[in-house]
Amino acid sequence: MAASKGSGSEPREPVIENRRARHDYSIEDTLECGIELLGTEVKSIRAGQVSLGEGWVLAEDSPPRLTLLNVRVAEYPPAGAARQHDPDRPRRLLAHRREIRRLAVEVRSRGGSLVPLKMYFLRGKVKLLIGLGFGRRKEDKRQAIAEREAKRDMDRAAARRR
Repeated sequence: MAASKGSGSEPREPVIENRRARHDYSIEDTLECGIELLGTEVKSIRAGQVSLGEGWVLAEDSPPRLTLLNVRVAEYPPAGAARQHDPDRPRRLLAHRREIRRLAVEVRSRGGSLVPLKMYFLRGKVKLLIGLGFGRRKEDKRQAIAEREAKRDMDRAAARRR
């Protein structure tokens, strides 16, 4: 008898994270959205061949549209040359109109950026977590690192006391 999909404790699909985004931006709001992909792109993402580091999201409010730009999804070699996708093509993100409009207004009025934070599979579909971020200055980054290290030290000390 075959095992059910959710029976394993170890997830099979990869979770691709953009850790650099949380370092360069202070993320105020996040939104989970779907992505319009081709078949070879899904297989390549499942293999973990994605680069989110240089990516960003363009939000337009008339018509409401989110577009993922500068994210590289590598070609999937077993598909052959005739069926390959363009690795750097813009990809449409799927979200509700009111959420898209809200993000577009926030970006336009407050000067933030929409950055991809994480790409993962949820019930067989590829999802992208995007964040509304505001750029950090160098001293802000240093302060965030110092706070994170202080919290880590406190957690270690508390664990030793137990």
